[in-house]
Amino acid sequence: MTEFSTGRPRFSLIIPARNEEAYLPRLLDSIDVARNVYHGGADHIEVIVADNVSTDATAQIARQRGCRVVRVETRNIGAVRNGGIRVSSGEIITTVDADARIHAETFNVIDETLRTGRVIAGATGVTLERWSLGIRVTYAWMAVMVWLIGIDTGLVFCTRKDFDAVGGYNEKRRFAEDVEFLWQLRRLGRPRGQKLARVSSAKAIYSTRKFDLYGDWHYFRLVLTTGRGLFFPEAPNKAADEYWYSDRR
Repeated sequence: MTEFSTGRPRFSLIIPARNEEAYLPRLLDSIDVARNVYHGGADHIEVIVADNVSTDATAQIARQRGCRVVRVETRNIGAVRNGGIRVSSGEIITTVDADARIHAETFNVIDETLRTGRVIAGATGVTLERWSLGIRVTYAWMAVMVWLIGIDTGLVFCTRKDFDAVGGYNEKRRFAEDVEFLWQLRRLGRPRGQKLARVSSAKAIYSTRKFDLYGDWHYFRLVLTTGRGLFFPEAPNKAADEYWYSDRR
């Protein structure tokens, strides 16, 4: 069974953010609820916003809401997540995108899952804030992929020692850094008899802003234009940069 000390926060929640003044407050509202129902006490959860050189009020909002803010200059999602984690102190590392909202029981469920000692890491999975035929078909297709590879998305979690053991997020990868990260953790846990967990009882709610911007059927086109980057992460990929790093909202 995994043991944790009481000398520092149990959880660190890292939020990578660039110009997220419209979405960050509602995520922080959901985090407040989850912290207040956490059986270990709200003080055992620290929230860190990794500010990726925002030009809006993201950092100001985060500070006003009691978050620790660290500025990360590098425009790379893995680097932003790592930058927030480096200044954190919790024994369990969690990270979630700024346009999400988390489930009220998130910290309780993850705590119980890791305490069994049979799980090395995992993710909550997601549901979406609106639905259409195109979004449902996309969601169904992604659910099949999750089932095939055994790696989910949403709020991702692991212990600090295992984060350090795999070297954190790959900062050469422009996207799918969370998939590679969990893949590495699964390899680390296999000799120990540990597995990845999908804690679907605490799914995060993700925004549909990419569907709103690019259309409800756009994801299949995206796979065709950016799929090469899954296997060659350092190769230039204009489509990926436009989709994940443009400031269009």
